[in-house]
Amino acid sequence: MKNILSTFALLFILCASINAQEKLPITPEDISIEYTKYVLDNGLTLIVHEDHKAPIVAVNVWYHVGSKNEKPGKSGFAHLFEHLMFNGSENFNDDYFQVLERIGSTDLNGTTNNDRTNYFQNVPKGSLDQVLWLESDRMGHLLGAIDQAKLDEQRGVVQNEKRQGENQPYGKQYDLLVKAMFPKGHPYSWTVIGEMEDLNAASLEDVQEWFKSYYGAANATLVVAGDVTPEVALKKVTKYFGNIPSGPTLVVPEENIPIRETDTREYYQDRVAESRVVKAWNTPKWGTKEAANLELAALILSSGKNSRLYKELVYNKQIATQSFAFNWEKELVSNFIVQANAKPGVDIYELEKELEVILDKFLAEGPSSDELFRVKSEYFADYLKGLERIGGFGGKSDILAQNQVYGDDPSYYKTWLKYIEEASIKEVHETAKKWLSKGSHTIVCEPFPQYSVTGEEADRSKLPEVTEVSAVKFPAIQTKELKNGLKIKLARREGVPTVVMNMVIDAGYASDQFAAPGTAKLAMSMMDEGTKNMSSLEINDKLQRLGASIGAYSDLDNSYISLNTLKPTLEASMEVYADVILNPAFPETELERLKKQQLATIQREKTTPIQMALRVVPKYLYPENHAYHQPLTGSGYEETVNALKRDDMIDFYDKWIRPNNATLVVVGDISMDDLVDLVESNLGKWKKGNTPEKTLTEVNVNDSNVLYLMDRPESQQSVIIGAKLIPGYGKLDEIATTSMMNVYGGEFTSRLNMNLREDKHWAYGAFGFIQDSKGQRAFLSYAPVQTDKTAESVTEIRSEMTGISGDNPVTPEELDKVLNNSILQLPGQWETNGSVASSIVDQVVYNLPEDYYSTYSDKIKNVKLNTVNNLAKEVVNKDQINWFIVGDKEKVLENLNKLGFKEIVVLDQEGNPVKPEGASVNSSK
Repeated sequence: MKNILSTFALLFILCASINAQEKLPITPEDISIEYTKYVLDNGLTLIVHEDHKAPIVAVNVWYHVGSKNEKPGKSGFAHLFEHLMFNGSENFNDDYFQVLERIGSTDLNGTTNNDRTNYFQNVPKGSLDQVLWLESDRMGHLLGAIDQAKLDEQRGVVQNEKRQGENQPYGKQYDLLVKAMFPKGHPYSWTVIGEMEDLNAASLEDVQEWFKSYYGAANATLVVAGDVTPEVALKKVTKYFGNIPSGPTLVVPEENIPIRETDTREYYQDRVAESRVVKAWNTPKWGTKEAANLELAALILSSGKNSRLYKELVYNKQIATQSFAFNWEKELVSNFIVQANAKPGVDIYELEKELEVILDKFLAEGPSSDELFRVKSEYFADYLKGLERIGGFGGKSDILAQNQVYGDDPSYYKTWLKYIEEASIKEVHETAKKWLSKGSHTIVCEPFPQYSVTGEEADRSKLPEVTEVSAVKFPAIQTKELKNGLKIKLARREGVPTVVMNMVIDAGYASDQFAAPGTAKLAMSMMDEGTKNMSSLEINDKLQRLGASIGAYSDLDNSYISLNTLKPTLEASMEVYADVILNPAFPETELERLKKQQLATIQREKTTPIQMALRVVPKYLYPENHAYHQPLTGSGYEETVNALKRDDMIDFYDKWIRPNNATLVVVGDISMDDLVDLVESNLGKWKKGNTPEKTLTEVNVNDSNVLYLMDRPESQQSVIIGAKLIPGYGKLDEIATTSMMNVYGGEFTSRLNMNLREDKHWAYGAFGFIQDSKGQRAFLSYAPVQTDKTAESVTEIRSEMTGISGDNPVTPEELDKVLNNSILQLPGQWETNGSVASSIVDQVVYNLPEDYYSTYSDKIKNVKLNTVNNLAKEVVNKDQINWFIVGDKEKVLENLNKLGFKEIVVLDQEGNPVKPEGASVNSSK
């Protein structure tokens, strides 16, 4: 017995030694953001980071104020004020989006959370003075430009944003959560967007007090990152910001963790397709070692297919369609949240029990060394990939600002990453036990039952008698073609150690014309769910260790298999990628699991307002025999997906996944010779094959002015879509078409958005766009509006269509604005390898010339006003529009009947016509 024990001890030591030798592919030492920090005499913190790979500069301003600084009864004010900051300052009293779009801004936005408000944009380096002037003007010279009209305008916009959020499935979740986790009066006891009555009560005096209290220079951090030196940045910032007062002294709230001794729970119903269970705990604040340990615990529970929640609930037991955990880190106290959606037909309380079994086991035993290594590898790889961008969410300027504001040190991220790297099994386990063993709050959401009426009325002329008692910058592109017909397009980019690949296959949802609707989506989702050599979980495990990811998906005309990896692990990642492409096994167990997930997706689409419309629009734009006559989401129908077999997946693969039907787009730091060698060695044996030729019949667009109304009772908003078909991509002057669409509805300052959002305050956003496709494609006008303004909004959209296509054509000033904006955005448009790859994919899909993007700015400059206005007459013609509205029929139908539609067709969730109760299906012209 002693010898046996010694043998086991020796094996344990050997295994531990092997594990100890496995090194992370990326460590904190590989991650660094160089910066120079200044503090101006007025207290403004300036951080400058040099990055000369593109001639752009990110300007990111963080004010250390969020919803936690609000007073009870004044909720939502931090976010409302953020909106007001875009409405003009004393020396530029105009919408800030107007000028920022003119100077080529990208990654442009402002956001508010519990702890901070930020304003950020990327601009061409030549526009740096303009954006610094604008940011400093609204920091130092705002109040004189704010009046009651502007306050009322943005109040309406924010209230529509709140309605839009609450109109989504599970829209009540976070409002319930924060009120349960924090006692009344705690700075986190209300949501960031606030209460409707508090927004109604906001006054001009509140605006002035908020600005004077929190928008001084000493309460702000300004990050300038990109093609600029610290000396130049300091000189410019001092010039524009140096004379702005510091602002008053502020009380800085301390860490405040409400300790919950008992578990609590609550229940609500919503119009959703799936039941959901959410569990939450109060945990330590942002930046602490314990927060890092809980971040890793969350990743172990839910990151990737090998995570405990996914593997058990979604993969093995198949009782959930999704499940995840995350540590929501905030400045005073964080929340650890675990969430799971039950597969339709599964009892939510059964799912909750299984979820608790997983959590209890994790708290009892802790993580394994293998789990901890895997999630650390993935964490550092994702962090490094994010550093490719200088601006926007998660870019380098965002990281520097966050760490300065919350950690009082721009490089505090190094401390955090060190916490992640050094976290041991014991530390993660003990931290999880300390904070997740008691004090949880559980929220259960169940679908509101589908009720119906008989349609037959009882005799109400008398009371019935009782009868009985009953109970009741664009890089150069290199091109090669292998012997098997596989085409390769490479854009070599040095400096960032990542490589992006995307295999473009001419298939897509349109290929379902040779199969059942939903086939392409399901088949592509199965590509990485097991090969002849590896299971789905083994594939995922390998990719996590390599810091790589593979995706397989489709759009209307094409299917794609993508790889995003690190240069040091490219060869090993390519082996996995090739195995997925060449040897998909389409295992029966995975097919049944993914079929159920796709069916659950269809059910979710049938309860989410915009998806409800998008499922139905193609059904009434294209005839039944057309390849596009199917839900725009590509998910198919429940009956068609239910009937799919493994042979259907194999048939799809054999028909379409062929090298001579594919192009491999690659962007990264690799030469063409090395790339060809790599692809040849992995994909050279891939065999050619014949592929079907998709046919797209021409559709007559004259049958129009019909309204299709989908009833969604109790909707706080109506989703309006006006749609018609226009010629396929490339059959019009696409740059001129895009320019016209930007004026009409493609930008924030477009006519449609400025009308319904900024002027009428009926919508959080209203836009027009074109669904690109090879065949005839959909021109769409889209607006989610408050229910009581549904008919009025249709009238306004029609008015905008009539204007731009007739009596109010695009003006020279409007065209100059959108053209200049398009040109100025180009330097930042291709900042990342992924964005470059996306443009090359477009070049492949639509057979664009090799020099299309290298000469793109010249093409834009040559767009003529008469061309744009002639296109407007062809594309935006209200007389050829059919209308689709998702909303509460009982509240909107009466007024819609007055708008002169040729016909009003009330639809059920499947998009099938039903006769509305008490109203005629046909309306008078």
